[in-house]
Amino acid sequence: MRHVIFGGDGFVGRHLAPKLLADGQEVIIADIAEGERPHYRHAKFVHCDVTDRTSVEAVGIKPDDMVYNLSAKMLSPIQIRSKRHDFFYPVNYHGTVHIIEAMDKVGAKNLIHFTTDMVYGHTVTYPMTEDHPVNPLGEYGRSKADTEMLAVEWRRRGMNIALFRPRLIIGPGRLGILEKLFKLIDLNLPVPMIGSGRNPYQFISVFDCAEAARLAWKAGVPNEAYNLGSLNPPPVRKLLKTLIAHAGSRSFLIPSPGWAVKRTLDFLDLINLPIMDPEQYLIADEMCVLDVSKGERQLGWVPQYRDEDMLIAAYDEYRANKTRQPAKARQAPAE
Repeated sequence: MRHVIFGGDGFVGRHLAPKLLADGQEVIIADIAEGERPHYRHAKFVHCDVTDRTSVEAVGIKPDDMVYNLSAKMLSPIQIRSKRHDFFYPVNYHGTVHIIEAMDKVGAKNLIHFTTDMVYGHTVTYPMTEDHPVNPLGEYGRSKADTEMLAVEWRRRGMNIALFRPRLIIGPGRLGILEKLFKLIDLNLPVPMIGSGRNPYQFISVFDCAEAARLAWKAGVPNEAYNLGSLNPPPVRKLLKTLIAHAGSRSFLIPSPGWAVKRTLDFLDLINLPIMDPEQYLIADEMCVLDVSKGERQLGWVPQYRDEDMLIAAYDEYRANKTRQPAKARQAPAE
């Protein structure tokens, strides 16, 4: 069977492709840039810009293909307010439209599509199940929520579309906003927290994301949405203390009144000097934990990596990149 991965050279795609190849599948990687990956010896790369309808159609989707949409603009680098819509929508929303319409044109029926947990917005019920109200707080979450509405429409027309809503994905090759945290720890500087740090923070491993996508294909591409997050995420305070101890740093944590920090960040955003995206800081002290049991019940998917190990692995990679030495894998399966 052919598997066409849009955004296949990206973060999740570079781990999904080898899994599919190991299953004996034919893999087409469609992306705007070709990386140097060992699995490219066995997969086909096709240049594709998802913002261009003609470019998407030129990939050559076939009726029986399994299609994955992993292409996305993320919250890093931070954008000023006036540029956010034009930054996120061409890839996240219009790119999805182009992929679905190209599938429809040839009669392809099966799509696995990644959105984000930020479609939920503020926590209304805890933990968040997939039927939690959808009320995104910014253009990134809105662009993804709009693609979920597309999925609802195209399911009615006969497509099978499985949606995944991951928490912050981390793993080899991606630091994002964590780099700012790691710099503070390296410099032995205080680490400010939004709020008391008693609320949990939940990651999801890129390896677990890739496995979830593979299992959704194996399960026949259910017309469902699935949360992706770790099991038993620790409080922010404990998570950061573990990292500081691992780094041998003299940094210490500074709790803060969450409301005051948020209003300060709101002001910086208002004057076009954002240091975090509102979608990040507005929920930073909330109980934002995804219930991932639906994935286990319907797909047999269970996250294998702990938040502490994922954060330490990301820090070790950051240090290795600074010293140009290979990082040792430190991620360990969850108990």
